[in-house]
Amino acid sequence: MQFRDLHRQYEAMKAEMDEAMLRVAASGAYIMGPQVAELEQQLAAYVGMKHCISCANGTDALWLALRALGLKAGDAVFVPDFTFFSTAEAPAILDLVPVFVDVDDKSFNMDVNDLERKWQQACNNGLRPTAVIAVDLFGRPADYDAITDFCRQKSLPLIEDGAQGFGGSIRGKHACSFGDIGTTSFFPAKPLGCYGDGGALFTNDDRYADLLRSLRVHGKGTDKYDNVRLGLNSRLDTLQAAILQVKLRHFDDELKAVNRVAAKYSQLLAGKVQTPVVPEGYTSSWAQYTIQTPNRDDLQARLKAAGVPSMVYYPHTMSRQSAFVYLNQAPCPVADRLSRSVLSLPMHPYMTDEEIETVASLI
Repeated sequence: MQFRDLHRQYEAMKAEMDEAMLRVAASGAYIMGPQVAELEQQLAAYVGMKHCISCANGTDALWLALRALGLKAGDAVFVPDFTFFSTAEAPAILDLVPVFVDVDDKSFNMDVNDLERKWQQACNNGLRPTAVIAVDLFGRPADYDAITDFCRQKSLPLIEDGAQGFGGSIRGKHACSFGDIGTTSFFPAKPLGCYGDGGALFTNDDRYADLLRSLRVHGKGTDKYDNVRLGLNSRLDTLQAAILQVKLRHFDDELKAVNRVAAKYSQLLAGKVQTPVVPEGYTSSWAQYTIQTPNRDDLQARLKAAGVPSMVYYPHTMSRQSAFVYLNQAPCPVADRLSRSVLSLPMHPYMTDEEIETVASLI
Protein backbone atom coordinates (compact mmCIF):
# COMPACT_ATOMS: atom_id res chain seq x y z
CA MET A 1 0.00 0.00 0.00
CA GLN A 2 1.26 3.49 -0.87
CA PHE A 3 0.82 6.50 1.41
CA ARG A 4 -0.04 8.70 -1.57
CA ASP A 5 -0.09 6.61 -4.72
CA LEU A 6 1.39 8.76 -7.48
CA HIS A 7 1.97 5.66 -9.64
CA ARG A 8 -1.77 5.00 -9.90
CA GLN A 9 -2.38 8.64 -10.66
CA TYR A 10 0.15 8.57 -13.48
CA GLU A 11 -1.36 5.41 -14.97
CA ALA A 12 -4.81 7.06 -14.93
CA MET A 13 -3.50 10.06 -16.89
CA LYS A 14 -0.68 8.36 -18.80
CA ALA A 15 -1.73 9.12 -22.37
CA GLU A 16 -2.37 12.82 -21.71
CA MET A 17 0.69 13.15 -19.49
CA ASP A 18 3.11 11.54 -21.92
CA GLU A 19 1.83 13.67 -24.77
CA ALA A 20 2.19 16.87 -22.72
CA MET A 21 5.73 16.05 -21.61
CA LEU A 22 6.88 15.03 -25.08
CA ARG A 23 5.43 18.21 -26.55
CA VAL A 24 7.61 20.26 -24.20
CA ALA A 25 10.66 18.10 -24.95
CA ALA A 26 10.18 18.65 -28.68
CA SER A 27 9.56 22.39 -28.36
CA GLY A 28 12.91 23.43 -26.89
CA ALA A 29 11.08 26.06 -24.77
CA TYR A 30 12.15 24.66 -21.42
CA ILE A 31 12.15 27.91 -19.42
CA MET A 32 9.01 30.12 -19.35
CA GLY A 33 7.51 28.37 -22.37
CA PRO A 34 3.91 29.11 -23.37
CA GLN A 35 2.49 26.48 -20.99
CA VAL A 36 3.60 28.60 -18.00
CA ALA A 37 1.46 31.62 -18.91
CA GLU A 38 -1.43 29.33 -19.90
CA LEU A 39 -1.27 27.54 -16.55
CA GLU A 40 -1.20 30.84 -14.65
CA GLN A 41 -4.39 31.95 -16.39
CA GLN A 42 -6.06 28.60 -15.67
CA LEU A 43 -5.04 28.62 -11.99
CA ALA A 44 -6.19 32.23 -11.51
CA ALA A 45 -9.58 31.33 -12.98
CA TYR A 46 -9.86 28.23 -10.79
CA VAL A 47 -9.01 30.06 -7.56
CA GLY A 48 -11.02 33.14 -8.50
CA MET A 49 -8.21 35.70 -8.32
CA LYS A 50 -7.08 38.28 -10.86
CA HIS A 51 -3.42 37.29 -10.91
CA CYS A 52 -1.48 34.02 -10.60
CA ILE A 53 2.33 34.21 -10.55
CA SER A 54 4.05 30.84 -10.72
CA CYS A 55 7.41 30.21 -9.08
CA ALA A 56 9.90 27.45 -8.29
CA ASN A 57 8.43 26.11 -5.03
CA GLY A 58 6.12 26.87 -2.13
CA THR A 59 8.87 28.20 0.15
CA ASP A 60 9.91 30.72 -2.50
CA ALA A 61 6.25 31.71 -2.79
CA LEU A 62 6.18 32.67 0.90
CA TRP A 63 9.48 34.56 0.60
CA LEU A 64 8.23 36.42 -2.46
CA ALA A 65 4.95 37.33 -0.75
CA LEU A 66 6.78 38.77 2.27
CA ARG A 67 9.12 40.74 0.01
CA ALA A 68 6.17 42.15 -1.91
CA LEU A 69 4.64 43.41 1.34
CA GLY A 70 7.77 45.49 1.97
CA LEU A 71 8.30 44.42 5.60
CA LYS A 72 11.37 45.60 7.52
CA ALA A 73 13.94 43.54 9.43
CA GLY A 74 12.83 43.06 13.03
CA ASP A 75 9.11 43.26 12.23
CA ALA A 76 6.87 40.59 13.79
CA VAL A 77 5.04 38.09 11.57
CA PHE A 78 2.49 35.77 13.20
CA VAL A 79 2.60 32.11 12.12
CA PRO A 80 1.02 28.91 13.49
CA ASP A 81 3.17 26.89 15.89
CA PHE A 82 1.94 23.66 14.27
CA THR A 83 2.92 23.65 10.60
CA PHE A 84 5.72 22.79 8.18
CA PHE A 85 9.03 24.54 8.80
CA SER A 86 8.98 26.82 5.74
CA THR A 87 6.03 28.88 7.05
CA ALA A 88 8.32 30.29 9.74
CA GLU A 89 11.57 29.85 7.81
CA ALA A 90 10.56 32.33 5.10
CA PRO A 91 10.12 35.31 7.45
CA ALA A 92 13.18 34.36 9.51
CA ILE A 93 15.40 34.33 6.39
CA LEU A 94 14.28 37.93 5.78
CA ASP A 95 15.29 38.87 9.36
CA LEU A 96 11.66 39.17 10.37
CA VAL A 97 10.59 37.77 13.76
CA PRO A 98 8.24 34.77 13.60
CA VAL A 99 5.76 34.89 16.51
CA PHE A 100 4.26 31.46 17.12
CA VAL A 101 0.50 31.23 17.57
CA ASP A 102 -1.32 28.21 18.98
CA VAL A 103 -3.81 26.24 16.91
CA ASP A 104 -7.29 24.81 17.35
CA ASP A 105 -7.26 21.09 18.23
CA LYS A 106 -10.03 20.21 15.75
CA SER A 107 -9.05 22.23 12.68
CA PHE A 108 -5.25 22.11 13.32
CA ASN A 109 -5.26 25.73 12.12
CA MET A 110 -4.45 29.08 13.72
CA ASP A 111 -6.49 29.95 16.83
CA VAL A 112 -7.59 33.57 16.45
CA ASN A 113 -7.98 33.95 20.24
CA ASP A 114 -4.31 33.10 20.73
CA LEU A 115 -3.47 35.35 17.77
CA GLU A 116 -5.02 38.24 19.71
CA ARG A 117 -2.97 37.32 22.79
CA LYS A 118 0.29 37.01 20.82
CA TRP A 119 -0.35 40.33 19.08
CA GLN A 120 -0.68 42.02 22.47
CA GLN A 121 2.43 40.29 23.82
CA ALA A 122 4.42 41.35 20.75
CA CYS A 123 3.38 44.96 21.26
CA ASN A 124 4.28 44.75 24.96
CA ASN A 125 7.71 43.36 24.05
CA GLY A 126 8.46 46.24 21.70
CA LEU A 127 7.94 44.33 18.46
CA ARG A 128 6.09 45.91 15.54
CA PRO A 129 3.34 43.53 14.28
CA THR A 130 3.30 43.66 10.48
CA ALA A 131 1.68 40.54 8.97
CA VAL A 132 -0.13 37.26 9.57
CA ILE A 133 0.55 33.99 7.73
CA ALA A 134 -2.39 31.59 8.14
CA VAL A 135 -1.96 27.97 7.02
CA ASP A 136 -4.57 25.63 5.52
CA LEU A 137 -3.15 22.59 7.26
CA PHE A 138 -3.85 19.10 5.89
CA GLY A 139 -6.20 20.57 3.24
CA ARG A 140 -8.79 22.37 5.39
CA PRO A 141 -8.90 26.17 5.05
CA ALA A 142 -8.26 28.14 8.22
CA ASP A 143 -10.99 30.17 9.98
CA TYR A 144 -10.77 33.10 7.59
CA ASP A 145 -13.93 34.79 8.84
CA ALA A 146 -12.25 35.38 12.20
CA ILE A 147 -8.67 35.80 10.96
CA THR A 148 -9.63 38.32 8.26
CA ASP A 149 -11.67 40.34 10.77
CA PHE A 150 -8.67 40.42 13.13
CA CYS A 151 -6.28 41.51 10.37
CA ARG A 152 -8.61 44.31 9.28
CA GLN A 153 -8.99 45.56 12.86
CA LYS A 154 -5.22 45.65 13.31
CA SER A 155 -4.42 46.82 9.75
CA LEU A 156 -2.26 43.74 9.14
CA PRO A 157 -1.81 42.19 5.68
CA LEU A 158 -2.74 38.51 5.48
CA ILE A 159 -0.79 35.86 3.60
CA GLU A 160 -2.62 32.57 3.05
CA ASP A 161 -0.21 29.63 3.04
CA GLY A 162 -2.27 27.25 0.92
CA ALA A 163 0.56 24.79 0.25
CA GLN A 164 -1.67 21.98 1.51
CA GLY A 165 -4.99 23.68 0.94
CA PHE A 166 -5.30 24.08 -2.84
CA GLY A 167 -8.76 22.81 -3.79
CA GLY A 168 -10.28 23.44 -0.37
CA SER A 169 -13.02 26.04 0.00
CA ILE A 170 -15.31 27.91 2.37
CA ARG A 171 -18.86 28.41 1.12
CA GLY A 172 -17.65 28.04 -2.45
CA LYS A 173 -14.71 30.45 -2.14
CA HIS A 174 -11.50 28.65 -3.00
CA ALA A 175 -8.34 28.33 -0.94
CA CYS A 176 -5.52 30.71 -1.97
CA SER A 177 -8.07 33.52 -2.39
CA PHE A 178 -8.51 34.53 1.27
CA GLY A 179 -5.42 36.68 1.85
CA ASP A 180 -3.95 39.81 0.35
CA ILE A 181 -1.60 37.27 -1.21
CA GLY A 182 -2.20 33.51 -1.35
CA THR A 183 0.56 30.97 -1.88
CA THR A 184 0.66 27.30 -2.74
CA SER A 185 3.06 24.45 -3.46
CA PHE A 186 3.06 21.91 -6.27
CA PHE A 187 5.33 19.43 -4.49
CA PRO A 188 4.39 16.00 -5.91
CA ALA A 189 2.43 14.81 -2.85
CA LYS A 190 0.33 17.98 -2.57
CA PRO A 191 -3.35 17.96 -3.67
CA LEU A 192 -2.23 19.44 -7.02
CA GLY A 193 1.34 18.29 -7.49
CA CYS A 194 3.84 18.29 -10.35
CA TYR A 195 6.78 15.93 -11.00
CA GLY A 196 9.34 18.06 -9.18
CA ASP A 197 9.13 21.34 -7.31
CA GLY A 198 6.79 24.19 -8.13
CA GLY A 199 4.71 26.90 -6.51
CA ALA A 200 2.43 29.86 -7.19
CA LEU A 201 1.08 33.09 -5.70
CA PHE A 202 -2.37 34.64 -6.11
CA THR A 203 -3.50 38.23 -5.64
CA ASN A 204 -6.06 40.75 -6.82
CA ASP A 205 -3.63 43.63 -6.27
CA ASP A 206 -1.98 44.83 -9.51
CA ARG A 207 0.96 46.37 -7.64
CA TYR A 208 1.73 43.17 -5.74
CA ALA A 209 1.45 41.18 -8.98
CA ASP A 210 3.95 43.43 -10.77
CA LEU A 211 6.37 43.19 -7.84
CA LEU A 212 6.06 39.41 -7.67
CA ARG A 213 6.72 38.99 -11.39
CA SER A 214 9.85 41.10 -10.98
CA LEU A 215 11.06 39.42 -7.79
CA ARG A 216 10.76 35.86 -9.14
CA VAL A 217 13.25 36.70 -11.94
CA HIS A 218 16.12 38.42 -10.13
CA GLY A 219 14.19 41.66 -9.57
CA LYS A 220 14.04 42.45 -13.29
CA GLY A 221 12.67 45.71 -14.64
CA THR A 222 11.19 46.25 -18.10
CA ASP A 223 14.31 44.54 -19.49
CA LYS A 224 15.47 41.31 -17.86
CA TYR A 225 19.02 42.69 -17.82
CA ASP A 226 17.89 45.86 -16.03
CA ASN A 227 17.49 44.64 -12.46
CA VAL A 228 15.70 47.24 -10.35
CA ARG A 229 15.65 45.27 -7.06
CA LEU A 230 17.08 42.11 -5.53
CA GLY A 231 15.02 39.02 -6.21
CA LEU A 232 15.29 35.27 -6.76
CA ASN A 233 15.78 32.84 -9.61
CA SER A 234 12.36 31.26 -9.04
CA ARG A 235 10.75 30.37 -12.34
CA LEU A 236 8.44 27.39 -12.84
CA ASP A 237 9.82 25.01 -15.48
CA THR A 238 7.76 24.62 -18.65
CA LEU A 239 7.71 20.84 -18.15
CA GLN A 240 6.15 21.20 -14.70
CA ALA A 241 3.58 23.67 -16.05
CA ALA A 242 2.54 21.17 -18.74
CA ILE A 243 2.21 18.39 -16.13
CA LEU A 244 0.08 20.64 -13.92
CA GLN A 245 -2.19 21.52 -16.85
CA VAL A 246 -3.00 17.83 -17.29
CA LYS A 247 -3.59 17.31 -13.58
CA LEU A 248 -5.74 20.44 -13.29
CA ARG A 249 -8.13 19.02 -15.91
CA HIS A 250 -8.73 16.03 -13.61
CA PHE A 251 -8.51 17.91 -10.32
CA ASP A 252 -12.21 18.28 -9.51
CA ASP A 253 -12.78 14.55 -10.04
CA GLU A 254 -9.84 13.79 -7.74
CA LEU A 255 -11.21 16.21 -5.17
CA LYS A 256 -14.52 14.33 -5.12
CA ALA A 257 -12.63 11.05 -4.80
CA VAL A 258 -10.52 12.09 -1.79
CA ASN A 259 -13.61 13.40 -0.04
CA ARG A 260 -15.20 9.99 -0.59
CA VAL A 261 -12.13 8.33 0.96
CA ALA A 262 -12.21 10.72 3.92
CA ALA A 263 -15.92 10.11 4.52
CA LYS A 264 -15.34 6.34 4.50
CA TYR A 265 -12.45 6.64 6.96
CA SER A 266 -14.51 8.84 9.28
CA GLN A 267 -17.45 6.43 9.18
CA LEU A 268 -15.30 3.39 10.00
CA LEU A 269 -13.18 5.10 12.67
CA ALA A 270 -15.95 6.96 14.51
CA GLY A 271 -15.57 6.46 18.26
CA LYS A 272 -12.21 4.67 17.91
CA VAL A 273 -9.89 7.67 17.46
CA GLN A 274 -10.40 11.40 17.06
CA THR A 275 -11.07 11.94 13.37
CA PRO A 276 -10.61 15.25 11.49
CA VAL A 277 -13.49 17.72 11.48
CA VAL A 278 -14.71 19.64 8.44
CA PRO A 279 -17.52 22.07 9.37
CA GLU A 280 -20.57 22.72 7.24
CA GLY A 281 -19.75 25.05 4.37
CA TYR A 282 -16.07 23.96 4.28
CA THR A 283 -14.43 21.61 1.79
CA SER A 284 -11.05 20.02 2.48
CA SER A 285 -8.66 18.96 -0.26
CA TRP A 286 -7.29 16.29 2.13
CA ALA A 287 -3.58 16.77 1.70
CA GLN A 288 -3.54 14.46 4.73
CA TYR A 289 -6.14 12.46 6.65
CA THR A 290 -4.90 12.97 10.21
CA ILE A 291 -6.25 11.26 13.30
CA GLN A 292 -5.39 11.89 16.95
CA THR A 293 -4.64 9.07 19.36
CA PRO A 294 -2.80 8.86 22.71
CA ASN A 295 -1.07 5.59 21.72
CA ARG A 296 0.32 6.83 18.43
CA ASP A 297 3.68 5.06 18.53
CA ASP A 298 2.13 1.65 19.22
CA LEU A 299 -0.48 2.17 16.52
CA GLN A 300 2.09 3.30 13.96
CA ALA A 301 4.20 0.21 14.70
CA ARG A 302 1.15 -2.05 14.27
CA LEU A 303 0.32 -0.45 10.92
CA LYS A 304 3.92 -0.76 9.73
CA ALA A 305 4.01 -4.45 10.65
CA ALA A 306 0.94 -4.97 8.47
CA GLY A 307 2.50 -3.13 5.53
CA VAL A 308 0.44 0.04 5.96
CA PRO A 309 2.44 3.30 5.79
CA SER A 310 1.67 6.25 8.04
CA MET A 311 3.36 9.58 8.77
CA VAL A 312 3.65 12.01 11.66
CA TYR A 313 3.03 15.61 10.57
CA TYR A 314 4.59 17.12 12.68
CA PRO A 315 6.64 15.66 15.55
CA HIS A 316 8.16 19.06 16.48
CA THR A 317 6.34 22.37 16.76
CA MET A 318 7.91 25.55 15.41
CA SER A 319 8.71 26.87 18.90
CA ARG A 320 10.66 23.66 19.63
CA GLN A 321 12.68 23.67 16.40
CA SER A 322 16.43 23.93 17.05
CA ALA A 323 16.68 26.70 14.46
CA PHE A 324 14.30 28.90 16.51
CA VAL A 325 15.81 28.45 19.97
CA TYR A 326 17.16 32.00 19.69
CA LEU A 327 13.61 33.38 19.76
CA ASN A 328 13.07 32.00 23.29
CA GLN A 329 9.30 31.67 22.78
CA ALA A 330 7.21 29.50 25.09
CA PRO A 331 5.70 26.38 23.51
CA CYS A 332 2.03 26.51 22.57
CA PRO A 333 0.08 23.89 24.59
CA VAL A 334 -2.37 22.67 21.94
CA ALA A 335 0.32 22.49 19.25
CA ASP A 336 2.56 20.61 21.70
CA ARG A 337 -0.15 18.05 22.42
CA LEU A 338 -0.91 17.57 18.72
CA SER A 339 2.75 16.92 17.96
CA ARG A 340 2.54 13.93 20.32
CA SER A 341 -0.80 12.53 19.16
CA VAL A 342 -1.33 13.08 15.40
CA LEU A 343 -0.95 10.35 12.82
CA SER A 344 -1.65 10.69 9.10
CA LEU A 345 -3.06 7.70 7.22
CA PRO A 346 -2.79 6.69 3.54
CA MET A 347 -4.87 9.14 1.51
CA HIS A 348 -5.21 9.66 -2.22
CA PRO A 349 -7.97 9.71 -4.86
CA TYR A 350 -7.29 6.16 -6.03
CA MET A 351 -7.73 4.29 -2.74
CA THR A 352 -10.15 1.38 -2.92
CA ASP A 353 -12.78 0.58 -0.31
CA GLU A 354 -10.83 -2.58 0.49
CA GLU A 355 -7.70 -0.56 1.27
CA ILE A 356 -9.63 1.91 3.43
CA GLU A 357 -11.24 -0.96 5.33
CA THR A 358 -7.88 -2.64 5.84
CA VAL A 359 -6.42 0.47 7.44
CA ALA A 360 -9.51 1.08 9.56
CA SER A 361 -9.68 -2.50 10.80
CA LEU A 362 -6.06 -2.37 12.00
CA ILE A 363 -6.79 0.83 13.91
